[in-house]
Order: sequence, then C-alpha cells, then structure tokens
Amino acid sequence: MRRKEKENKVEPKIIFEDAQLLVLDKPAGVIVNEALTTKNQPVLQSWLSKRDYPLAKSREERGGIVHRLDKETSGIILVAKTKSAFASLQRQFKERKVKKTYLALLHGSLNEKVGKIEVPVGRLPWRRDRFGVLAGGRASKSSYNVVAEYEKEGERFSLVEVTPQTGRTHQIRIHFKYLGHPVVSDEFYAGRKTARGDRKWCPRLFLHAASIEFFHPERGQKVRFSSALAADLAAALVTLEKLRETN
Repeated sequence: MRRKEKENKVEPKIIFEDAQLLVLDKPAGVIVNEALTTKNQPVLQSWLSKRDYPLAKSREERGGIVHRLDKETSGIILVAKTKSAFASLQRQFKERKVKKTYLALLHGSLNEKVGKIEVPVGRLPWRRDRFGVLAGGRASKSSYNVVAEYEKEGERFSLVEVTPQTGRTHQIRIHFKYLGHPVVSDEFYAGRKTARGDRKWCPRLFLHAASIEFFHPERGQKVRFSSALAADLAAALVTLEKLRETN
C-alpha cells in the first residue's frame, strides 16, 4: 500500500499564490478533475481538497479549478480560491480575455511558419473517446508560429508556440492532426505505431502549457505567469539539438 501511495504522489508546483488564486505547474500524469474512473490515480482536485481556502473542498466549483489540461499535458493551470475570483476568471475565459500559450513538437515541417487554424470540432460518432474535425461541430480557433525546426533520421520536426482562442477538448492536438502534423508521442492522434516510435526518445505527449495572461480578479491589472518546459520534454529537445549540431 505504501509503495502504491508513493508511486501516485505526483504533486504540482506552486508558481504563485495569494488570497484570490493559485497558479500551479501541473506535472504530466496528473488528472485535473475527479471522476469515477480516477481512483488510485494522482488527481489535482484531490490534492487541492487538502488545502485551506474557501473553495478547496467545493465539488460544484471543482476546488476552484477554472480550466483543464489533458492528463499527459504539463504546465500552467489556474485555480480560484474564492467564489468571486472563480466567477471573474470564468467570465474572462468566456469573454476570451485569457491568453494561454503552449509549446508543442510536431511531426514534419509546416509550409506556413505563422498561421491560424479555424475548423469545427466535435466528438467522433464512431469513436466516442476521440474528437476530430467534424461538420456541425463547435467552432475552434488556434494561432501558431514555428520557433525551431529539427531533423532526426530523415524526418523533420517543428517546435511551435500555439495560442488557442477557443478551448475545445484536445483542440491543439486535433488542429495539428488536421494539418497533417500531429503532436509527437500522441497515441490518440498520431497513431499508435508512430507514437510508439516517438516514445523511444520522447516519453510522452510533447505538449506543455507555457504561459497564461489574465486580469487579476481583485486588483484588475493584467498579470502573466510562465512555466519552464518540463524536464522530460526538454531532454527530448536536447536529443534533437545534438542531432542538428552533427548534421
């Protein structure tokens, strides 16, 4: 039992905290919200419930968690500590006043180094655990720019900075699959065979929530927080950097 508890003890790092909010750096492997299927797994909402602030144990506000990250995605996540902060931050997300930036490593070289992706996305009727570009789906929009390119064993890769303007489930992953450049190590959207090869040098989905900008719910001024690229993803880039230096 102690061994299992130790294995499941994956905790976020606190980037910033005041009376109104928590800004956390979520490790990969941590699920954000509690559910019937999350028993014996590290869950952010459960970790928050042990802290002392007004919304910590609130199931209705999910401990104050304002937005989500996929289990395998690392990086910044925002938590409100009070009802007023929760309402303010939710409103900012709804009005698209929150700017989130991600780093993703993609297969291939994009023709347009700076671009926008606007397509309807929805749950696939033939595979309910997957989402994709779908006629009649919900509008989704992301902008991106390529920040570096690499080559490994004849295959090219692109490191991109992505800013989603909407927040659909798996949005970034779906968008780049749609362009024909899936995220490295993405078992859902790159395909199992490709992801299995990727994971020999990149151990998990290469997607990191790198920064967030919003208006402080109490003071009203714009604030920005950032998260350094997680160690496992940074190591994958080092592998590519070394190959680039020898080519």
